[in-house]
Amino acid sequence: MGCLRAGDVAVLGVRTALGATIFSHGTQKLFGWFGGGGLRGTAEGFEQMGYRPGQTMALVAGLGEAAGGASLVLGLGTPAGAAAVAGTMGVASEMHSANGFFNANGGYEYPALIGVTAMSLIVSGAGRVSLDHVTGRALDRPWMRALAGVSVIPAVGAVVARKRAALAADQASAENG
Repeated sequence: MGCLRAGDVAVLGVRTALGATIFSHGTQKLFGWFGGGGLRGTAEGFEQMGYRPGQTMALVAGLGEAAGGASLVLGLGTPAGAAAVAGTMGVASEMHSANGFFNANGGYEYPALIGVTAMSLIVSGAGRVSLDHVTGRALDRPWMRALAGVSVIPAVGAVVARKRAALAADQASAENG
């Protein structure tokens, strides 16, 4: 691996801290670990917020966070893992946007920061202290980074649009009796 550069150590620190944090959030959704609601509780909450079907959306969010977080910790398939994290955090940011910016008020500060950091890892890559480096970047090619980066915003937009349509249908149904 040669001499480590400060940038490699910095990327390792960011990757592992971010990955471990978001992995734990995914396991809260999937398994109820760390005081989470598990798949059933998360699905019920998602359903009420308009993310339907709740079970599917909870599974996708939980897997995006858990698998994306593990990918970042290992530095393996970093573009895909970081895109999964950025996507789930983009949706989470929209979910919290009505509460303003600051996390203390339930705002979008925390998921937005995680999402932007994940997007930065798509650009920077995992660094030399990673399984991506060990495997000759087999899962971290320039075209993979580009595809991962450009896929996040349309994916978030599609999920949010679907949620808004579901809530509008609920509103129309309530108004019509």
